[in-house]
Amino acid sequence: MLGTACLLGLGSAILYTTSFSLTPVNALRNGVGRLPALGYNTWNAYGCNIDEDLVLEAAQLMVSLGLQTAGYEYVNIDDCYAEKNRSENGDIVANSVRFSRGMNNLTDQIHALGFKTGIYSDSGWFTCGGYPGSFQNELRDARTFQDWGFDYLKFDNCAIPFDDVIREGMIGKFTRMADALAHLSKKSGKPPFLFSLCQWGWEQVWLWGSTLGHSWRVTGDISPNWDSLTLIINFNSFITQATDFHGHNDMDMLQLGNGGLTFDEAKSHFTAWALMKSPLLIGTNLSAITPEILEILTNTEILAINQDPVVGKSISPFRWGVNPDWTSNSSFPAQYYSGPSENGTVFMLLNTLNETSDMFFNLTESPWIRAGREYSVRDLWTHTENGTAIRNFTATNVPPHGVVALLLKDTGDEPEGIFPPCAVPSCSFENGTIFA
Repeated sequence: MLGTACLLGLGSAILYTTSFSLTPVNALRNGVGRLPALGYNTWNAYGCNIDEDLVLEAAQLMVSLGLQTAGYEYVNIDDCYAEKNRSENGDIVANSVRFSRGMNNLTDQIHALGFKTGIYSDSGWFTCGGYPGSFQNELRDARTFQDWGFDYLKFDNCAIPFDDVIREGMIGKFTRMADALAHLSKKSGKPPFLFSLCQWGWEQVWLWGSTLGHSWRVTGDISPNWDSLTLIINFNSFITQATDFHGHNDMDMLQLGNGGLTFDEAKSHFTAWALMKSPLLIGTNLSAITPEILEILTNTEILAINQDPVVGKSISPFRWGVNPDWTSNSSFPAQYYSGPSENGTVFMLLNTLNETSDMFFNLTESPWIRAGREYSVRDLWTHTENGTAIRNFTATNVPPHGVVALLLKDTGDEPEGIFPPCAVPSCSFENGTIFA
C-alpha cells in the first residue's frame, strides 16, 4: 500500500500507517460463514469472459430456476473483472467496458434480488488472469471491495513474491488480508467478509485455515471429469476432521452442467461435496441448464445435510471397500462413509468401480450407530422410506460411478432372539466367556 510500511511476523502480518494498526484476529467465529457457502461463481462456466450483464442474468436465473428458494445465497464474480492497471491513486478499477455501469450498480441489483455477492483477488502481485493482485495493498483493496458493496472475498495464490520480498510462508501471506478484513469490519461497523482461501491445499491448510478464513481449498483446480472428482474425494477423505462450523474444507467449485460427467457421476459429485460440508458454488451456464442437473442442484434433502444447523461435521469413511482401509487411491477412493446429523446418521455409498455393484455394510461399522437397535432408512435421492435396517444394509445395483445417500433414524431396540448376539466380530457373556 502507498505510504505504508509492512512488518511481517510469524503467523501474522500487521500493517502500520500513520493513523492505525491492524490487529491480528482469529476469523473463525466472527459472525459469518458458520455453514458452508451456497451460491454461484462465474469461473467454471466463463473464465475471463464475463461482464455485468452476464453476472446479473445469472443472479436473475438463480431466482427464476428456484435455486434461491433451495438456499443458494451468493452470486460471486471471479477473476478478470478489473482493468490491467491500478488507478493513479493505487486502487483496483473495474473494467470500463465490461463493467461500465460500475460495481455499485451491479451489487445493488444483486442485493435487491435478495442475494449476497462476492468478489475475487489474489495474495500475490497479480491474479491468476494477470490483473492486479492485492499484495502490499490488502487494506486498500478490502476497502474498495467493501465500498463496491461486496460481502465475500475469494483470495487466490498466484504471482507469489520472491522470498526476500515477502519473508513469509503461506500462513503469513494470507494473514495479511485476514487482518485487513478484520480491521475494516471493526472500523466500519459493517459485517465481516466471508473469506475464502484459494491456496490449492498448500502447506497443510486444513491445520490452520480456520484461524484466518471460513473455507480453504484442499487441492488444485477441479475439472469436469470423473478422474478429477475421485482425486479430490480421495484427498479430502483423509482430512474430514478439519471441517466444522465456521470452517470448511473447500473441494472447489461445482462442475455440474459443464460436460464430461454422466448423470450418475454428477449426482456423486454433488452428494460428496454436500455431505462432506464443502461450499457449494454452482459454475455452469444457467441459461442452458438441463432439468436433470437442476434437479440435482435443488435436492433439498441433500442440501439440508450440508446446511445442518446442529451438526457441522463432515461425513468420513468407515470402510474403504475396494482397497484396504486407509489406502490413498486417487482413482478408487473410499466407498463407505457416515456422519452424524440433526435428524439421524447419514451414509454415503460411492461406487468407484466401472461396473454396477451391490454395496453391503454392517450398521455398527459406523461409529454413529448404536448396537442392538434398528433403524428406519430414508433414501435422500429417491425421497422414499425404504423399510427398516437391522444389523446390516445392502444397496443393490448401484450404477458405475453412482452414489447412494441414506438417512438412518433410530426406531428402538432390535427384535429379540437375533443370532449371533452381537454385531462385532467377538463379544462376551457376563461370565467372561467369549462368543466368537
